[in-house]
Amino acid sequence: MKMKHILLFSISMLLVPVSMMAQETIASKTDSVPKRVHKYGLRIGADLSKLARTAFENDYSGFEVLGDLRFSKRFYAAAEFGNETREWDEENLTATTKGSYIKLGADFNMYNNWLGMNNAIYAGLRYGLASFSQELTGYRVFTSDITFPTEFIVTEQKFNGLTASWVELQVGVKTEIVNNLYLSLHLELKRLISDDKPVNFDNLIIPGFNRTYDFSDYGAGYGYSITYLIPIIKK
Repeated sequence: MKMKHILLFSISMLLVPVSMMAQETIASKTDSVPKRVHKYGLRIGADLSKLARTAFENDYSGFEVLGDLRFSKRFYAAAEFGNETREWDEENLTATTKGSYIKLGADFNMYNNWLGMNNAIYAGLRYGLASFSQELTGYRVFTSDITFPTEFIVTEQKFNGLTASWVELQVGVKTEIVNNLYLSLHLELKRLISDDKPVNFDNLIIPGFNRTYDFSDYGAGYGYSITYLIPIIKK
């Protein structure tokens, strides 16, 4: 009987470490299950399309700095600030527009990311406000008599202190190409709310809004940007 008890005790002592090792293996497997990590932080960058236009178009110069701040799982506060100088050079009219603008709003990410991804397919709203000036440098008086065309009149008429405001719908995509570095492309549909019109002239172009039309308050635009995410917290 003593020998039997000794054998049982020895076997039980051998099984205890094996049981503990099995429990540790199960726990480690449970802990190794991948978890979805959401990065919250400030993403800031520049509009590459405006820099490209500045480099390759003689009648345009400008820049735009943009950023967003994530405050929930799918919502981001967003803002853009820029400056533009554009020349209007047509057969019957030449003018220059200079000014700055700011757009404030929010984006909603409609894309449900796969594990480990932080991309976005988003829609957003903006309120835009521009402060600018117009300079009329030359014009031709309209005439219906083609026999005696009018002379092109060179002038320097400046209209300062002009403002305009609009609402803007944006839709676009943001792709993380390397860790925390994003490329994005978006389209803009705008609706003009108000603008100060110069005396005996009109706002041909509004910085941030793009060109205007005589019989419509709507405008359009696009952007191609690069941004970097500065992570603040991870959830």
